[in-house]
Amino acid sequence: MPVMTEPKLISGNSNRPLAKAIARRMSMHRGMSVSLLDARVERFNDQEIFVEVYENVRGEDMYVIQPTSNPANDNLMELLVITDALRRSSAARITAVIPYFGYARQDRRAKARTPISAKLVANLLTEAGVDRVLTLDLHAAQIQGFFDVPVDNLYAAPVFALDVQHHFKGRMDDLMVVSPDVGGVARARELATRIGAPLSIVDKRREKAGEIAEMTVIGDVAGKACIIVNDICDTAGTLCKAAQVLTDNGATEVHAYITHGVLSGPAVERVSKSVMKSLVITDSIQPTEAVKNAPNIRIVPTAPMFTQAILNIWNGTSVSSLFETDTLLPIYEGLYQTD
Repeated sequence: MPVMTEPKLISGNSNRPLAKAIARRMSMHRGMSVSLLDARVERFNDQEIFVEVYENVRGEDMYVIQPTSNPANDNLMELLVITDALRRSSAARITAVIPYFGYARQDRRAKARTPISAKLVANLLTEAGVDRVLTLDLHAAQIQGFFDVPVDNLYAAPVFALDVQHHFKGRMDDLMVVSPDVGGVARARELATRIGAPLSIVDKRREKAGEIAEMTVIGDVAGKACIIVNDICDTAGTLCKAAQVLTDNGATEVHAYITHGVLSGPAVERVSKSVMKSLVITDSIQPTEAVKNAPNIRIVPTAPMFTQAILNIWNGTSVSSLFETDTLLPIYEGLYQTD
């Protein structure tokens, strides 16, 4: 595919700090000043969303950076309206960069007379004019099949592997990776394989919806530093309870690596008061002040990975190369030791 003009970035209001970090990182890569497109994304008094782009985008390769996190509906609508504005302004290609894909948990009909909202969102994005989607750790990989346009689903596991190897240097033999439920085994196994650690599972049993009656640890965690791995942490109730169960079963300490820190309601307070020594999340969702100030929550940046992915899409090279820890190591060189 012939290389288009320079990639152009535009952002809604969902996670401006991440968008600006991607622009700064791209400036380093390109050796020129790259900034977010001059535009305004505002609301009328009745909360209608209005977008005006102040720069020419005709024939440009556009990247719209907009996680659809809380408030999910507002942020999704912003993404759709920005896309429509760019399409009607004759942009050559529009890539939706969605670090956190809202509605991903509604990927199937678990009960009768319920929607598959993830598919509906995919339809909305495609109809609005999105030509490609770039996202991170989809809750369910099959959501890629809901789109009729290419989807690049990046993984946090390679970055988490770098973080674990950096912060647990000299203690790698003491680690045990834990899946908080049976459904997350594949995700936990991915990190366990990358860092060469054994795998354990916390089995949940419910007597009724929303209430966990019992948690059982499958595997011997005694004397181990346990690392719980998952893609989303919402209210943190299950996570904190799993950490307590692991501690009760002899784990020396418990840490958690979660891609998307939704952290709604009492989540931050629960994590702060829990037995977990640390909860590591990415900045796919803009952290609140409470999250930033929490003593045991740490944030790993995704801008280096997203910037490289955008550049690879722009110049027609492999995005899947970013699935490897060795590929990401030089990209995160300033953050993690390379020796």
